[in-house]
Amino acid sequence: MPKAVKTKKKITKVKKKKISKTKEVLKASIKISKTYIPKETEKYMCEKHKLYFRIKLQEWRRELVKANNEALYNGSMDDNSISADIVDQASSYTDKNVEMKAINRQIKLISEIDKALIRIKDETYGYCLDTAEPIGLKRLMARPVAKYTIAAQEKHEKDEKVHADD
Repeated sequence: MPKAVKTKKKITKVKKKKISKTKEVLKASIKISKTYIPKETEKYMCEKHKLYFRIKLQEWRRELVKANNEALYNGSMDDNSISADIVDQASSYTDKNVEMKAINRQIKLISEIDKALIRIKDETYGYCLDTAEPIGLKRLMARPVAKYTIAAQEKHEKDEKVHADD
């Protein structure tokens, strides 16, 4: 390879590194107040929006993990009280079953939160996975893990219902 081509490649690599470092510095310097709420007047999924949703998702994830840990700990503490009464045993079993279903739902939600955080990182958060259209701030505020626009979500649910009937 000619020397000029090698030098040009090196310069291009250096420029790319500088640009990516500049982007990192810009991202790091953006701060929002605790009372900040994304506005429709701002550019959709600007850095402030992404930071807001990242913080919201991380806090939600922390709360769910804490609640799950407490539920699992408290559930394991109840195992010591075995009743002789069959009705009490059945009631206890039912309670534990309901609690475990709730924990499983929360674990799935934690997984959805993790996926949303990855979408924020790879710049696809806030856009429908089917149509690539903006999901909308109101929908994301209500359901931060939303992956689809309302129309696409309804289509998915309809398709699921059709396949469930098969």
